[in-house]
Amino acid sequence: MKILIVEDERTLSDTIKQCICKKFDTEQAYDGYEAYMMAKENIYDAIILDLMLPEMSGYDVLLKLRENKVLTPVLILTAKDTLNDKLKGFNYGADDYLVKPFERDELLARLEAIIRRTNGAYKQDIIEFKDLKLNIKSRRAFIKDEEITLQGKQFDILEYLINSKGTIITKEQIFDKIWGFDSFTTTNVVEVYASGLRKTLKQYGYDKYIKTIRGVGYMITD
Repeated sequence: MKILIVEDERTLSDTIKQCICKKFDTEQAYDGYEAYMMAKENIYDAIILDLMLPEMSGYDVLLKLRENKVLTPVLILTAKDTLNDKLKGFNYGADDYLVKPFERDELLARLEAIIRRTNGAYKQDIIEFKDLKLNIKSRRAFIKDEEITLQGKQFDILEYLINSKGTIITKEQIFDKIWGFDSFTTTNVVEVYASGLRKTLKQYGYDKYIKTIRGVGYMITD
């Protein structure tokens, strides 16, 4: 799972990253505009959002995301501690609000809680599509109790597609979520892994469920 940390103080951003990196992959943004451009791609499982940011306030980032139907759960993490600040955050679409300074264990618990509320797969660690099951913790895949071998990022692509069943996912979204904005490779790598994934699933008759939307991306549908 991937978390976007939005905090302009780089030392604090790195501290937040250290608090959660054992359980989550992380990316960092250091101003509001950068955060909005990254978050609008809708590739994150949750966002940790400061309110006092350069370029664009955290409130404005949150408001623009919700206006654009980006429903990624947001945990506001800020020094602004008045009731009005909290109410404004929730009214703009925040899922939780935590005041600095914070305890590591509370941050992690709150982050896990908002993901559980919005993502049943995280809650049960198993996601399913027909007779195909993925165990997120062990990164093992099964079809009718027979284990199948998925190479490298094939597991991640299949997980992303199943979690977005019936929705077209662009190559760029897959690339940014799985390889990251800072990767030195290109989006062509998505096609390579998607092709390999199809070949693996073909022997079970499951390749037919992964549809290529030419020039756009992929979707899994029954």
